[in-house]
Amino acid sequence: MKTSRKKANRELSFLPCIFVNFFHDLFRSAVSGDTYPVPCDHAGKKRKQDLAPETVIRILEDEEEEDEGDVASDHMKDPEEPSNKRVKPVGKSHSLTGVPTPVKTPALKRISQSISRSISFRTDARPLPPTALRTRAKASSFPRRRNSQCWSDTVESHNLTAKEIKRQEVIYELTQGERQLIEDLSLVKKVYYEPMLKLDIMTESELGHIFGTLDSLIPLHEDLLLRLECLRGSEKTVGEVGPTLLNWFPCLEAYVTYCCNQVVAKALLDQKKQEKRVEHFLRLCQESSFSRKLDLWNFLDLPRSRLVKYPLLLKEIQKCTPPEHPDEDTLPDALDMIQSIVTVVNNKTGEAECQFYRQGLVYLEESQRLSEIQQSRFLFCHGELKNNKGQRLHVFLFELALVLSRPGEDREGGQKFHVYRQPLPNALINLEEIPDGEAAGGGTFRGAFTGGNDKVKNCFRVSSRGRSKVNPYCLQANDSFSKQQWITSLRQAIVQSRDRSAQTSQSQLSLHPDPTLCHIAELSLSSDTDMADLTSR
Repeated sequence: MKTSRKKANRELSFLPCIFVNFFHDLFRSAVSGDTYPVPCDHAGKKRKQDLAPETVIRILEDEEEEDEGDVASDHMKDPEEPSNKRVKPVGKSHSLTGVPTPVKTPALKRISQSISRSISFRTDARPLPPTALRTRAKASSFPRRRNSQCWSDTVESHNLTAKEIKRQEVIYELTQGERQLIEDLSLVKKVYYEPMLKLDIMTESELGHIFGTLDSLIPLHEDLLLRLECLRGSEKTVGEVGPTLLNWFPCLEAYVTYCCNQVVAKALLDQKKQEKRVEHFLRLCQESSFSRKLDLWNFLDLPRSRLVKYPLLLKEIQKCTPPEHPDEDTLPDALDMIQSIVTVVNNKTGEAECQFYRQGLVYLEESQRLSEIQQSRFLFCHGELKNNKGQRLHVFLFELALVLSRPGEDREGGQKFHVYRQPLPNALINLEEIPDGEAAGGGTFRGAFTGGNDKVKNCFRVSSRGRSKVNPYCLQANDSFSKQQWITSLRQAIVQSRDRSAQTSQSQLSLHPDPTLCHIAELSLSSDTDMADLTSR
């Protein structure tokens, strides 16, 4: 008797969940007007459930030993009761037979543990809604990962040396890289550009700024792929590749326009991502299999990544080329050409980036407009740092000046940078590295870097040599690697700015010499000449 009471009390804890589902179905049935058969259980007759038979059998097996004694005692008490007798209410018999569930079914425990799966007490007259049935998604035609294949996998047999095999592998990698780049750029056009234009997610002007001249790069690389495939002989080997690359590399000057536009494209894309429609579309694309978990910007940055890889591939081909090979004469010229193109693209991109951020500066005082900022042609680096008050600042290290700013937005949602305090010319900067763990004494750090531990990490200090009005700036990087990058860039900027200042002062002296010094020089020269004449006489 005690065992049955304990079991009843344990199973009664699941009654709220059962009644909620049961009366919810009754209410929905009454509202819709459908006939809903009220389930009633009779002793000796099992009630149909939605649970699968194998699930019920497995659950029954788990508690078969536990319930065996109780079931036997119940049959011994009422041996002569008919099988169609209704079960007593719960309050009188302390059992669950009055509840619309099967008698002594241990599936209650499973129902209580699986409410999140929406297992309800439905009969065959009310089937489950079709939305609950999941169908297998159709496989996408685009693979999640690239199929890595080597040149040796494409040939059955060969009698080449190890060095020549390595050469063929690098050339094959060059060819496959072109094919993959063409596929990715075509994918960007079909999956991102065209749908966003048709669905009016972005305007044509906005898409033009974001995608730039991407469409013009596809036929350019298709041309190189066609040329490389024509070089493959019957044995799938490539003989001379140098002249082909030497003739094609000048086409890469089109990358100047595309890469210079990337700064504006990235800023506009980040701005448009704040809109729900754009963010939802890009998120769905990234979660799809064709994107390989890459976002739109990863695809837009593929051409630049491909450009900087050409010199590396050519160096590998050159290493594997024997001295007597015809490519020995043309590969060095092709390597010099591609390196010069990459340098030009990097310089032009740096100038475009510098101009973009220079135009985004908002000066609070006229004294902040240093001539060094306007004369800067590129950026050494820029990023987020914290000051001694714990405020997050966006710091720009231009070619000739260091600018601290606070990020903001204009009326149209574009990013702006409000200049914070007085900018510092690089030639006048004093750089001091603060070792990790140094005590934050005095009022320099004000406890912002310490976090209550009286220790600082990843900090450095910059100050001005010739301007007493400018207080030192104590800045903190996110980690040690970022700190080291900032210190290295600052030292390089300081040295170059001072060298430039020295050269400028020397050139000014040569163009505008001091009259007094010129007179002294003339006197010394004339005196030497007179002395020479007197000596000769």
